[in-house]
Amino acid sequence: MSGACVLTLRGHRHQLLRTAAAIAAGVLVLPGASSAADLPLKARAARTVYDWTGFYVGGHFGYGDAGFGPGTNPMPEQGVVLPHSATGLTGGYQLGYNRQLANRVVLGIEADSTFTSPSDGPALSHSPAPFHTTIDYVGTVRGRVGYAFDRFMPYVTGGFAWGHTHINVNDGDGVTGLFPVGHYQTGWTAGFGLEYAVSGNWTAKAEYEYVDLSRKTYDLSSFGLGSVNVDPRIHLFKLGLNYQFGDTPWMAPVNGKTKLPESGDWNVHAQTTVLPQGYGPIHSPYASPQSLPGSGQFQATWTTTAFLGAKLWDGGEFYFNPELAQGFGINGTLGLAGFSNGEAQKAGAPFPKIRAQRYYFKQTFGLGGEQEEVADAPNQLAGKRDIDRVTLIVGRFAVGDFFDGNAYAKDPRADFMNWAMWASAAYDFPADLPGYTRGAVVELNRKDWAIRAGFFQVPAAPNSDVLTFKTGGTVVEFEERHAIFEQPGKLRVGVFANSGNTANYQQVVDLAAANPALDINDIVTATQRDRLKYGFYVNLEQQIVNDVGLFARASWNDGQNQILNFTDIDRSVSGGLSIKGSRWGRPDDTIGIGGAINGLSAAHRDFLAAGGTGLLIGDGQLNYRTERILEAYYAYAVIKGVTLTADYQLITNPAYNADRGPVSIFSGRLHAEF
Repeated sequence: MSGACVLTLRGHRHQLLRTAAAIAAGVLVLPGASSAADLPLKARAARTVYDWTGFYVGGHFGYGDAGFGPGTNPMPEQGVVLPHSATGLTGGYQLGYNRQLANRVVLGIEADSTFTSPSDGPALSHSPAPFHTTIDYVGTVRGRVGYAFDRFMPYVTGGFAWGHTHINVNDGDGVTGLFPVGHYQTGWTAGFGLEYAVSGNWTAKAEYEYVDLSRKTYDLSSFGLGSVNVDPRIHLFKLGLNYQFGDTPWMAPVNGKTKLPESGDWNVHAQTTVLPQGYGPIHSPYASPQSLPGSGQFQATWTTTAFLGAKLWDGGEFYFNPELAQGFGINGTLGLAGFSNGEAQKAGAPFPKIRAQRYYFKQTFGLGGEQEEVADAPNQLAGKRDIDRVTLIVGRFAVGDFFDGNAYAKDPRADFMNWAMWASAAYDFPADLPGYTRGAVVELNRKDWAIRAGFFQVPAAPNSDVLTFKTGGTVVEFEERHAIFEQPGKLRVGVFANSGNTANYQQVVDLAAANPALDINDIVTATQRDRLKYGFYVNLEQQIVNDVGLFARASWNDGQNQILNFTDIDRSVSGGLSIKGSRWGRPDDTIGIGGAINGLSAAHRDFLAAGGTGLLIGDGQLNYRTERILEAYYAYAVIKGVTLTADYQLITNPAYNADRGPVSIFSGRLHAEF
């Protein structure tokens, strides 16, 4: 995808196109405009006209606000770097069709869906309102009328709109559930925008929409709150990208045909993954809310992610990954230490919620010498780089993006699903509820080894969605690359330490024994303070023969203070095999089989046995045994970029309790990417 080309035009029109290119490129943080020297000489000589006719599909990300009428108490939703609002950050997708007429008027139709952010926990906790009103999403079907200045098109838009609202009722201790299930409301929308053909098949847009939905009455009399009229008025500002399929050539010069050039200065990738999972009845003589339900359960998750990358300057890159996530893990992602769905977040939602999961700068300093090719991929721009280099990353990301990697067990969208298989499970890596943090990473890479270190924000308390630098997490990893009988492999060794607001297991157990009238989990809250957790992990990947590889991990933490970030595991070993299907004529298929054993420190066991609860587990009592996991999957390549997976997991002693289970979990997974 090349940068946007500024054609050699005269006078006011020439200046207008240059201005439009700057607006489109600047708004989207994409280096879309480059000099006319990037075009072949004869292409510059021909007068060109861009044709907007054709189908398109794309996505958008932005910010909004809304009002619901008097006395409705809008829910504060996350704005990240912007103030929280009734919608917070917004995002979604669109598809449409344009027809350009001979007089440059462009007529079109577009349908889109826009989803809101999760609630802003700190802002919500300070709100005394007995209930809060929120909107889950807005959909529209709109006409568009634009005027084409070659690759630049201003337009107006308007049409039919609908949305889904609900009310959260405060039970006195916090905001709970949905009441009753929400309502759909219809209405109208109007707005305007600017769209610009950037490069290749891509156009960029900036758009404002006003949405007016019909009034709906919620009867809250069963809560002693009377009736509430919800009358949504919504303002949305969107930045988007569209992939144009087109009915005619992109550029139609007077003589011959050509196409907008591609650019190596930015890229776009996307993925979507649907992962349903379930199990039947299991042995369950007693349970708590954090136990796997004995009757069995079925749940599903769905994520859709955009991966946007842009080259800023020599060695400088910026990456941005907005993500929509919907659904829940089994039992709300509770009941297993080695949880069965790597796509399940601790912050599940019945409707898609948008988060800006990754946004980070990457600066690479080449040290000279031999170079290597870098393929185009998500969060990776194509090109060349020095093998000997120093890399600095600053921003928001997942710790696993840069640490504890493994070619055979790392991505629950493509390989093993269980948390104890794709990660060093006793590494309590810093993360918010969806699994991301903010911080900095520095890496020194050589041909046969690398060393990297990171410092990150940690949650303000266990299982908190609020990240803080008041305390922090650090990790240092050494990676060694080798060959055994000419088969490549890597060994990674990491050491980590987190400082966070946690309780000490033994102190809590002792206080609970001395004060039996007190609830043990109230003692946890009362005794939390800044404490240290430290540990290590060892991670091996080794190709055995072509298309067959093994992985093995071992990890340990001190097990004295509460787990802060990941899951309730103090010791873990895992390993397995990954086999590509080339031997049976399916080179893009993969079979994986592996196992994991998870354990707890003595103090952690005593805490759970006394009725304590962890991040994911806590049956109220404990007949301790190590949690043991067997996982096998077959990933079938349907077409290029689309994979269908069948997965089976057998987990004995779920949540370390020999009185519960075993449980057999069956999963499917549909994954698509480009």
